[in-house]
Amino acid sequence: MTKKVCLVTGGGRGIGAAVAREMAARGYALVLMSPSENCEKLAAELGGVARRGMTQNLDDLTALVDLAVATHGRIDAVFNNTGHPPKGDLLEISDDGWDLANDLIVKSVVRMARLVTPVMEAQGSGSIVNLTTYAATEPSLLFPASCVYRAGVHAFAKLYSDRYGPVGIRMNCLAPGFTDSLDLAKYADLPALKRIARVAEQAKAAAFLLTDDSSYVTGQTLVVDGGVSRSI
Repeated sequence: MTKKVCLVTGGGRGIGAAVAREMAARGYALVLMSPSENCEKLAAELGGVARRGMTQNLDDLTALVDLAVATHGRIDAVFNNTGHPPKGDLLEISDDGWDLANDLIVKSVVRMARLVTPVMEAQGSGSIVNLTTYAATEPSLLFPASCVYRAGVHAFAKLYSDRYGPVGIRMNCLAPGFTDSLDLAKYADLPALKRIARVAEQAKAAAFLLTDDSSYVTGQTLVVDGGVSRSI
């Protein structure tokens, strides 16, 4: 039986690394990317392949997809995990900061979709999951650029699911709350569960969306925030 393949950006540490571990445990072959050697170390540990690169760089994304196709001849799942955009007071973020946020968050997802869709369309199946944030639907002044552009990713996922659902490709978003991939313990009282999430918990939610466990789910955003969100 042909082994399914999962491509993970930001796959060297934090939520990305946890997703890589979870997908490897589910029998997927891994193709990882991160800016540092961490992706190479994790790939070696989990029997995958890796390439250093930045999600805002088209050449790096292209090389990553080429690596996956050259190594395995297929791509079944993609986890788009981008870097953190500039923070600051709303109107003090520079034009360059907003442009970087767009490149990191929206354009990286659009570019990845352009690269992997032909591969998945030829297979007749595929699942793409974009890591966003609960604050995309409940914007916070703590993360202005992230809120603005990750909300755009939610809209893109809905449009993509409409366009490519008929050929068997799904796209969803995972919107985590405060998670221990960063030093966020000071926010532990905000969720209803009165603790921040573990990366392994986010990874299990991601794996649900990436695999056939969610075969009838597309164009959706799964919020995994421990009850921080107040909208109904």
